[in-house]
Order: sequence, then C-alpha cells, then structure tokens
Amino acid sequence: MGGVTTELLLISGSTRARSSNTAALQALATLAPDGTHTELYDRLAALPAFNPDADPDHPDPAVADLRAKLSAADVVMFSTPEYAGTLPGSLKNLLDWTVGTGDFYGKSVAWLNVANPGRGEGAQAALASVLSYVGAVPIDTACARLNLESKSTPEEILADPALVTEMRGMYLAITTRVMLS
Repeated sequence: MGGVTTELLLISGSTRARSSNTAALQALATLAPDGTHTELYDRLAALPAFNPDADPDHPDPAVADLRAKLSAADVVMFSTPEYAGTLPGSLKNLLDWTVGTGDFYGKSVAWLNVANPGRGEGAQAALASVLSYVGAVPIDTACARLNLESKSTPEEILADPALVTEMRGMYLAITTRVMLS
C-alpha cells in the first residue's frame, strides 16, 4: 500500500495521570484515518526547566527527543488544561524550548479545548499567542471545543457519536491542510 503518511504529534498540556485532555487526544488517535500516524508525546514532565544558556548543539536528552518528534511531525495537535487563567507551566516550558530553534516555524498546529463551558479560553488564547510567536500555522478548522460532559476516558469519549463526528471532522481539516502543503 503506497501513499504519503501524515505524522500527527499529540501533546497534552497536562501531567495528570487521569487527564481529560490526554484522554481526548487518545480518543482522537484511535480515530486516525488510514495514512495518518499518531504519536502521543508523553515526556512533558521529563523536560528540564528552560534555560536559554543551554547548549543548542548538545541538548538535554529530553529536549533532543522533543525536537526530533517535532521535526518528524507534519501537524501538532494540543489539548491543554487552564491553570490560573493561562497555560500550565509544564506546557509553557515545552514551548519555551522551541522559541529560538524554529521547531514550530511553518508547522501546522491545532488544538482541542475540553474545559467545562466558560473555562479554558485563557489557556487557548495563550497557546495561540505563543504558537503565533514561534511561527506555527494554525489549522483553524481543526481547532475545536469538545464538551466532554464529565467523560474522562477515551472509551467514554468514543462512545459519544457527536464527539466522534467532530473529531473526524478535525481529521478532514488536517488531511486537507497536509495535502495543500
């Protein structure tokens, strides 16, 4: 079977073991269409605190791993909680490691907001701002707010036909962007 494979890197901004953000990304990965390979980045907590004096030619192994995964990705999909009205520090730390490197420059990105209604806008706005700063290109039609209604596992999310339909629509937007790139 030939064809081009779309590499989709999924990054949860949560380090919680039972995170609804991570569960949403795991559900999304389950729905990946043929020709799309997904990888859930699971080393957020392993990243050292950003240090602008760190040697870019000999990065910490966790930073080198992050950069390799970003380099291999065609699209990066985020889902993040909101802490104190903005991004959690661990996700901001990940993004800080990319500011001077060009890792996101021209990279297609999208995000999920799974916060309860009336929440999450601060994190979403901060994420959009930082990604714009580092030159990422949002796929606006693949960015979505999913109302999980207390669903906290991938299985519960996948049992909801409306959520499945919405996530499949996100893949359509991603696939269209990749084909046009």
